[in-house]
Amino acid sequence: MGLTDAEQKFYDQNGYVLKKGLITSGEISHIECEIAGLHKRMAENAHDGVGISWEEFEDEHLPRRIRQLMHSEVISEGLNRALRCDDMLDIIESLIGPNVSLYHSKLLMKAARDGTAIPWHQDYAYWKREDNRPLMVNCQLAIDGTDDENGCIQFIPGSHKWGLQEHERAQTSFGVFLPGHYREREDAVPVPMEPGDGVFFSALTIHGSGPNTSHRDRRMNTFAYNVTGNSEGQCREVLRGRAL
Repeated sequence: MGLTDAEQKFYDQNGYVLKKGLITSGEISHIECEIAGLHKRMAENAHDGVGISWEEFEDEHLPRRIRQLMHSEVISEGLNRALRCDDMLDIIESLIGPNVSLYHSKLLMKAARDGTAIPWHQDYAYWKREDNRPLMVNCQLAIDGTDDENGCIQFIPGSHKWGLQEHERAQTSFGVFLPGHYREREDAVPVPMEPGDGVFFSALTIHGSGPNTSHRDRRMNTFAYNVTGNSEGQCREVLRGRAL
């Protein structure tokens, strides 16, 4: 699949690019089956090897809702296949080079009516260490259709060229964020997606998303990739190229 010259140019200018039909409808249906009822299943018996952040409700009697689930490839073979398929890795290789490692795979559930906003941030604010550079790239895969009502991802075009901005920190999930947490921005561009679409973006691109105010789930999975050797000990698996 790869990126066309026009898509590569768009990414270079804006810090993100949408790839339609990245994953087939059959694979998306398989993933949907694997994660059906996941809120309840994880609340009753969390799977070994995953880390879960829950939505925080004032009413403690409300059913538990997953905000994010780290290492989602552990609970979904479909997501595990998607993160390492050739179409995915060909695009990642065109963006970061031939030595590709998995940084993490994270399922963002954003349940209907209950899913809260994800604040504006740059991923490198989470990932920065003394021994790494902002070379990482994300692919966010749409499992459900996304739009403004159910909280589609939004980007600030060109912000990957601004360098790392000063972030605030709090002891919550998504606890690293730009001042103001989440608010509407005139320079933000929403990116609606259909199931199977993937949007690729730089570790320095500012992004966020509003709450899910609809009756539809907005489940997406973020695959984060790193250049192998860019910060030792932070990669789960070498996927392509050589271990440096």
